[in-house]
Amino acid sequence: MRATKLVLTIKHLTYRERLLQLKLPALKYRHLRGDVIEVFKTLTYDTNVTFSLKKHQDCRTRGHNLKLVNHRCHYDLRKYFFCTRIINTWNSLPESVNSANITDS
Repeated sequence: MRATKLVLTIKHLTYRERLLQLKLPALKYRHLRGDVIEVFKTLTYDTNVTFSLKKHQDCRTRGHNLKLVNHRCHYDLRKYFFCTRIINTWNSLPESVNSANITDS
């Protein structure tokens, strides 16, 4: 919030108006992007974080070979867990995104 006030031309506007003027990504998009990055790191690197993400075992999956199994949830409490809410988004990404090569710079 303070950082948006540093732009002198929009300093007098409200916080919401400053965000619209700067055209910053919406919080929902940034949250989803962070979730997808965490899944990518978990599936490609050896991490100490343990999620209940299970790869699809069927070799005939459409799309990419990193598809995840989606379990049905009967209660709202489980629907909004990280592992459950990210699976559909991850499975819908193209293979070029999921199998990207990341080089440390």
